[in-house]
This record gives sequence, C-alpha cells and structure tokens, in this order.
Amino acid sequence: MTQHERTWIPTSPRKSSTFDDYTLSEIRRAAATGIYDIRGGGSKRKLPTFDDLLMLGASMSRYPLEGYREKCGTDVVLGTRFAKKPIQLAIPITIAGMSFGSLSAHAKDALGRGASLAGTSTTTGDGGMTPEERGQSKILVYQYLPSRYGMNPDDLRKADAIEIVIGQGAKPGGGGMLLGQKISDRVAEMRQLPKGIDQRSACRHPDWTGADDLEIKINELREITDWEKPIYLKIGASRPYYDTALAVKSGADVVVLDGMQGGTAATQEVFIEHVGIPLLSAIRPAVQALQDLGMHRKVQLIVSGGIRNGADVAKALALGADAVAIGSAALVALGDNDPKWEAEYQALGTTAGAYDDWHEGKDPAGITTQTPELSQRLDPVVAGRRLANYLKVMTLEAQTLARACGKNHLHNLEPEDLVAVTIEAAAMARVPLAGTNWIPGAII
Repeated sequence: MTQHERTWIPTSPRKSSTFDDYTLSEIRRAAATGIYDIRGGGSKRKLPTFDDLLMLGASMSRYPLEGYREKCGTDVVLGTRFAKKPIQLAIPITIAGMSFGSLSAHAKDALGRGASLAGTSTTTGDGGMTPEERGQSKILVYQYLPSRYGMNPDDLRKADAIEIVIGQGAKPGGGGMLLGQKISDRVAEMRQLPKGIDQRSACRHPDWTGADDLEIKINELREITDWEKPIYLKIGASRPYYDTALAVKSGADVVVLDGMQGGTAATQEVFIEHVGIPLLSAIRPAVQALQDLGMHRKVQLIVSGGIRNGADVAKALALGADAVAIGSAALVALGDNDPKWEAEYQALGTTAGAYDDWHEGKDPAGITTQTPELSQRLDPVVAGRRLANYLKVMTLEAQTLARACGKNHLHNLEPEDLVAVTIEAAAMARVPLAGTNWIPGAII
C-alpha cells in the first residue's frame, strides 16, 4: 500500500446548486403526472425586500419627535381626484382583495371585523360581495375582475369604492383559479357556476383593449354609482412606470401596485416564481410616473406584495406610496399556518408555515376552505380582534420610525430618510448605498 493510498480520505458527495433537491423533485413530479404544479401563496425565492433598506433616524442634523408628547398622524384619504365621497382611513394599511370562494365565509367575516376595528378598509376579491363581509366592513372596496362573478349594479352601489383588477402581482398576465373542490353550493350560486367544476378566470377584461376603452368603462362605473365611489385600478408589477401612467390617463382615482411577493389563492408555480418584479423595484417607477404627470398625491398609490410589519409600511411610504395593502399577513393574523394544527398539516404532507395548497380546500385553520366542519373552527369575532391587534402594532411601529426621523405624519417620510445595505436594493429603491452617496444606475 502506497503512502497516498494510506492517507486518502473520500470527499463528501456534492449536490448541484442548479439541480437542487426541490428542482429534482419537481422534475420527477412533472414526469410522473404530466401536469404543471398549482399552489397558493407568494414567491418563495429570495428577493430584495424592505429588509435591505435602513431608516436614518434623527441625531444632530435632524430632531426626533417625542413619542408620548408629539403626535404622528396616520390618516389617509383615498379617491380625491374625481369621487364625490373619497374614502377616509385612520391608518394607511388596507386589506387586499381575497375572494369568498378562496376564503371561507367566516374568514371574510373576520377580515371585515378586524379592518373596521382598526379604522381601515377591506376588499371583496373575485366572486362577489357576501352579506357577512358587507355587514362587518365599515369600508368595503368591491373588486371588478374579468370574470364578472357576482357583479351587479346593486352591489356596486353598496360598495364604498370599486377596484378594477387589471393584474395581480403573483401572476401578471394570468387569470384566477378556483378549483372544483372549493365550488360549494353557495360559491356556485354566487358565481353562477356548476358545483364542483374548476373555475379559471380570463386573463383580461372582455370589453376593453387599452387605456382609451378603459376610460369609457370607468366613466360607465361612475355613472352607475352617481360619481360617488373612488375608482381604483390594480396592476401587477411588471412595467410600473407605463402601467401607472396609463392608469392615470384612464381616469383612475387610485392606483394599486402589487409586487410579485403578493400571494394568490391558486395559480401555476411557474407564474408565482418567474413572472413580475419585486415590490421594492416597482414603487419608485410608479411614483416617478405620477410625478411626471403632476399627479403624485393627487392620484393615490397603494402598494402591496409581501408587506409584513410597520417597518415595511414606513419604508413603502418613504418611497412615495400613500398606503399599503396586506393579504397573506392578514391571513396569518387570523390564524393561517398556525403551529397548533401541526399534526393535521403533517397529515397533508406539509408543515405549519409551509402550507400553500389552499386550492385543495383542506385548510386545518378553517380559512382557505369551503368545508363546513373546517370553516367552523375559525371564530370570526376572535380572529377579527387578532387582525385588529396586528394592524395596531404595525401602525405603532411605523409611527415609531417616523418620529425617529423627525416626522409628524407618516406621509412626511421621504426617500432621503432611507439608505440601502445592498447594491441591488440601492438600485431598485433609488436610494444611496449606506455610507456613500452612490445610487447605482442613477444618471449623474
């Protein structure tokens, strides 16, 4: 035996970073089934987020505000451009559109209760307006989607605002899905669909092809509602500058911009992970479009897609948004993916915190299901209080950061209050890299 043979130690097997375990499992699944994967939730790949930004608190060159003695305003008014009755919110955090069908009636009830306790609005989502949601929501935004499910003039008039959905951050260019196992008798009746049959919405509205046609549709909706209701236009983040400019041209009162971290009830995995752009990269181009048109703060901008806490809220507003919307985080506040259901998540082949097969209708928490014995697990009163608590904490956190920057209202935050800790975030948010005055990609 040679010296080399005596001392040789085998190296550990090395896995490919390109063909990682998840990628290999997806190839095997596709080969075995011949169908693409469908799931809910948002993107799970690592993307730049608001965590890559830091706020510049006051020191010598700025004066902070005293939290117990000096006020920091949080209110926001939406729809001031044309609507006779703009929406007035106590906080700049709204509940995004999530449909009855994707969510249980108890969950929609709870969202309305929580939003009302916090002084903000909730949104219907696809599928129409339920009596529970309208009854519990002091301020309700009605979504108008390509499917037209449940759409009727009476409900449009009952709403406080109308949100025309052009695209969603999780799937810009794609339509909604609600699989047959969640099409219960009540859902089928509201959507005028056969029970138990998969529903796939169109990816575009059938009665307009561009901004000029859309302007006609917006005016039609204004006439139906006597010009009272603010008209929102929701776009999935992909080309935010031009899409925002066209939304303004079409006559929108409010633009809702949804980044790719935003969740969905169900769509193709390939959409969720490979279409759209992160919210962090979308806000500044949208704000630039509003500024170039002289409409910043006149047409309000709501941003959504992965908002989690008060720091995210403060940073989004500092970048120029007027308000934010939350969806996935609101569901977690209600009780989604709660570890107390871990045994049942395990039985479904997943774990708390990873459950995203919302389209199957087997949610142990009773939130993304139409199965009566599961949905009964969610107490709307208790869940609504949990959501209100969460919204309160988010607001207090945002106020704390604004005061630290010397601002007496959340809307007084500005890009000058931010720096980035990565080159990518600095380029996307158009703020300096920490410790420098360098904004990557900026034209000097």
